[in-house]
Amino acid sequence: MINTFYEKLAKLAINYAVNVKKGERIFIAGPALAQELFQAMYIETVKAGGHPLLNVQIEGIQELRLKYSSDEQLLYVDPIQKSIIQEFDSYIVISGDYNTRKMSLVDPKLITKVQGSPANREVWGILMERIGKKELKYLLIPFPCNSFAQEAKMDLFSYFKFIEKALFLDKEDPVKEWVAMEKKQEKICDFLKNIEKIQVIGEDTDITMSVKERLWLNDCGHKNLPAGEIYTGPVETSVNGHIRFTYPGIYQGKEIENIYLEFKDGRVIKSSADKGEELLKEILKIENADVLGEFAIGTNFGITKFTKNMLFDEKIGGTIHCALGAGIEEAGSQNKCGIHWDILKDMKSPNSRIIADGNIIYETGKWNL
Repeated sequence: MINTFYEKLAKLAINYAVNVKKGERIFIAGPALAQELFQAMYIETVKAGGHPLLNVQIEGIQELRLKYSSDEQLLYVDPIQKSIIQEFDSYIVISGDYNTRKMSLVDPKLITKVQGSPANREVWGILMERIGKKELKYLLIPFPCNSFAQEAKMDLFSYFKFIEKALFLDKEDPVKEWVAMEKKQEKICDFLKNIEKIQVIGEDTDITMSVKERLWLNDCGHKNLPAGEIYTGPVETSVNGHIRFTYPGIYQGKEIENIYLEFKDGRVIKSSADKGEELLKEILKIENADVLGEFAIGTNFGITKFTKNMLFDEKIGGTIHCALGAGIEEAGSQNKCGIHWDILKDMKSPNSRIIADGNIIYETGKWNL
């Protein structure tokens, strides 16, 4: 018998988020420890008339690959991986891990070498292009595991409750809640689509960017669960100024604290961090990783705690986040890169605000529209 939590999550993912239709091919990947969620997802996909293909990842394989593979093997991407992205109707990733610190002893240069390889950039390019053209429904969903609970400084039972609240699974009709968010955020997106310039002012931050002719997208549960953000891809050469991110950046399980970036004509010209600066410098060496591919505003006030899991953290109401690397093609971004790395900043502190074409539209974590 499947746990009711997994049943509710699977129903929300399959029937609402990607809305599986009869005959569609659904790829579902994730860690082996998420067995019960895999089972629930399989059941709901079959009920909807879809054809599920599961990729169950055994713990330790990622580390073993990095430890024993030659350079040629590390940079190789199997054609089957490409064909799945090119041909399937939905690509669902279950986010969970047995050990969030498993990459701690791996050389940062090796990690960025793999992430920035031409083959990896090609796969990312195909993925982003198909998502942008609405040919592929991509979804990331959480699995409540002990390692994530530990990072969030919670016991597993409290973490289950945290996820329930973040996904509205604690409500009588979760889909109704997501539909309500969709309608509310669509009004904001409609306003922002006519804006040409965004300025963000906050703690050690004064940064501007052009969003002229770029779309603002409404994340309301169809790409990520939990959802709750409004985002776009800034004009690549337009970003100028400086920003300090108040939350740690998490990259391949490694923390980079107190990140400071300075931009000129769209590229990072200065960077620093109190912890993990070496890794930050290596990330920025990846081709086009020194360009902003995304600017976003978190809108999910059901998420009130930073958990070191960006699937949740980037949605926190009263925050913004920027992504270095691959741009949001659906929004009009043209930046190609082998990574898309989100970094988070609190906007609830005094004097924090977002200015659109000279008008304050967001102040101390709240909309002013």
